Amino acid sequence: MSFNLNDTIPSIKKDSILTKKADTIANDSIKKPKEVIEGIITHDAEDYTIQNAKDKTLTLYNQAHVTYQDIDLKAGKIIVDYRKNTVYATGIKDSTGYIQRPVFKQGSQESEQDSILFNYKTEKALVYGVKTIQGEMITYGEKTKRVNDSTIYMRKLKFTTSKKKNPDYYIATNKAKLVPGKKIIVGGSNLVLADVPTPVYLPFAYFPLTSERTSGFIIPSWGENNQQGFFLQNGGYYFAINDYFDLQVTGDVYSNGSWGVNFDSNYYVRYKFSGGFSFRYQNLTNSIRGFSDYSKTSNYNIRWSHSQDTKSSPNSRLSASVNMGSSRFYRESLNEIDANQYLTNTFNSSISYYKKFVGTPFNMNVTMTHSQNSNTEAISMTLPSLQVNMDRIYPFAGKGGIKKNALQKVGLNYSLQGEYRINTTDDEFFTSKMFKEAKTGVQHNVSANTNIKAFKYFTLSPNISYKDIWYFDKINKRYDINELNSNGDLGAVVNDTISGFNRFNEYNVGVSMSTNIYGMFNFKKGRLKAIRHTIRPSISWNYKPDFAQAYEKRVRRSSSPGDIITYTPFDEGIYRGPSGGLSNSIGISVNNVLEAKVAPKDPDSDKEDEKITLLNNLNFSTSYNIAADSLRWSNVIFSAGTRLFKDKMAVNLSGNLDPYQVTEKGVKIDKFNPSIFRVNQATLTANYSISSSDFKKDKKEDSNSGNGSQNNPPDVLNREINPTNGFHNQSANSNKEDKEKVAKLYHANIPWNVSFVYSANYTNNGYSTVGIQSHTLGFSGDVELTPKWKVGFASGYDILNGAFSYTRLNFSRDLDSWRFNFNWIPFGTRTSYNFFIGVKSSMLSDLKWDKNKPPDRRLF
Repeated sequence: MSFNLNDTIPSIKKDSILTKKADTIANDSIKKPKEVIEGIITHDAEDYTIQNAKDKTLTLYNQAHVTYQDIDLKAGKIIVDYRKNTVYATGIKDSTGYIQRPVFKQGSQESEQDSILFNYKTEKALVYGVKTIQGEMITYGEKTKRVNDSTIYMRKLKFTTSKKKNPDYYIATNKAKLVPGKKIIVGGSNLVLADVPTPVYLPFAYFPLTSERTSGFIIPSWGENNQQGFFLQNGGYYFAINDYFDLQVTGDVYSNGSWGVNFDSNYYVRYKFSGGFSFRYQNLTNSIRGFSDYSKTSNYNIRWSHSQDTKSSPNSRLSASVNMGSSRFYRESLNEIDANQYLTNTFNSSISYYKKFVGTPFNMNVTMTHSQNSNTEAISMTLPSLQVNMDRIYPFAGKGGIKKNALQKVGLNYSLQGEYRINTTDDEFFTSKMFKEAKTGVQHNVSANTNIKAFKYFTLSPNISYKDIWYFDKINKRYDINELNSNGDLGAVVNDTISGFNRFNEYNVGVSMSTNIYGMFNFKKGRLKAIRHTIRPSISWNYKPDFAQAYEKRVRRSSSPGDIITYTPFDEGIYRGPSGGLSNSIGISVNNVLEAKVAPKDPDSDKEDEKITLLNNLNFSTSYNIAADSLRWSNVIFSAGTRLFKDKMAVNLSGNLDPYQVTEKGVKIDKFNPSIFRVNQATLTANYSISSSDFKKDKKEDSNSGNGSQNNPPDVLNREINPTNGFHNQSANSNKEDKEKVAKLYHANIPWNVSFVYSANYTNNGYSTVGIQSHTLGFSGDVELTPKWKVGFASGYDILNGAFSYTRLNFSRDLDSWRFNFNWIPFGTRTSYNFFIGVKSSMLSDLKWDKNKPPDRRLF
């Protein structure tokens, strides 16, 4: 069968019913009106709610509350007009006055006003008697027009940081533009203190409003002295670079041409690390060119501190504390008020990296140190020092680490120390000569010990140690007739340095035996029940051969053939040379502790007996060298310490007793003193702190208000008061301690505290120096005259010389929104003062008066 492609079958026409015409209503040009109210309005009132259907209004009265989207409005009376799309809020009057003022809140912005008319469609508003809070800034305005959520115009306003109903101060202006959360731009403004206008006037002003740090100018302080004349200090700019890092650049300018520049930076990364860096440079001109006392000096100082959060890396740690610079910086600086640095004659720095190797007993510590004496201008550095330590291991311990016998208790220790040490001066610092005279060395230490129970009550502890020292050069001394000696004459000993690997070793063995002896004295009457005396005697033996003999060399010291000196090639190394002379010594020590048991005051009380320490320690130690041919006994070293007045006073005595006589030339001879011992040196110290809280019956223990221990005496210099109120040094919560205090009468209950530090040093060398060499009493404290007035003092008295030492007085006043500080050194070489009064808030930190007078240079 076939089909004809051109068949004449008629085509079917499209049925008109199948074709659907487009609906013209769907494309109607009339658009559906958009709803004006895009959210749900909720409302509430305590007295009544009236809804007027004709006028399309809603009236709420007494404790009225309306919420719409992110808008929250509370007031005494609220009228909602649905026809005009407005909300009108006002307070209500009663016998007490105008109450329930409207409080308008939108998002994070909040304001309080007398009345407000708000269009919730255009978000425009007209406000009367408004009070807004933008961060720390509080703004009051008589009439305010809100154009949108980012622009507000205000008339006759005043802004302040005072939270009082009647502000301590405010800045008054006729007109201003407020951008919420960003800035305030004002026209001519005037500072008003306690409602009294001042002559301080600004033609315009700009105030940033932000919860974050912002960059800005730092207003300098001013003053004068008799050498540099008038000056401006600490003026500059603060850069808020990001959330982790900032930079402050300030400078000092003096009328005689002196100048200085300061760079300060802080950094912080949460859970990782934090620190700060400071660089100060000063170029000072003293007196006038042509005068005999004219001079120019330049000083610098670098400080860096870094600490690492232990959570960031438990097995490694990087820390730094750097304080280095010119030796004369703290004594000659005109912009440094740190009393501790001025009174200390040493600078110390350390940069350390610690690493623990998990799964092994080893740990490593790489350290760079710096020590500088400001008197001698001598500098000592290690660049770097490597320390590798092995924790004690017990190679012969039984299964599970059991240590029962002496062999199983054998503990082995190992340490390695390597140094690259530089000794130089200020003048040669960072010069080629500094590195040429550098010294290197490596020291290995291995020790082992154990303990054995002997005769039931004694502990026997044998020990052995080995030391191996490596040097990479040695010295050879020779007499050179052409060299000048210390007296300026020809003929001197010179050192020749010979490079190459060199080493020597040492070892020593010893054993000690110790025990505890207890004596109890019981009392049947009174509160004192018993006194216990604990004696811990110890005797030890130590043997070390003469290791220097194998390396000793001789050289002539002068033109005289018999003037010979003995040395070893390692004497000037970091760890010195091998020990000379045979040592076969017996050591003896006795430690004493005296304690008492006292019953409670109330015999019917359930309290337990109180344990009191009468004598913390009374220790004596000496040694006897069997191998020596004379002077076999060493000095007797003693120390004693106790605490009195309920641990408020710590008393400590230490020194040494010499059994041998001394000739008129200071040479010790093998002959005992007539009185057996001569007090060669003794030091007595006492620390005592007392405060008003000690006399309160219901006082609570304050862990921070101690008198210090024998190693940590009270800080009689007190904490320095920084007169500068820079906003860059303040954080968001820095004013927690400045909460408004309630003014009340103290009556006789005036808080106070006083600390004393007493020190006396006695020396008797047997032939020339005999008597007390130093005798001082230091004292400090503060008194809160009122809840807002505080006076602090710190001073000392030199009893031996009959004069007061470094003295400082501090006066501070909490002025609610302001603070006042006055730091004064009334006499001495550092006579000076710092005066500051300014606003606490960081937003107006430049509203201050900061004046200081640095110490004058004495001409005679």
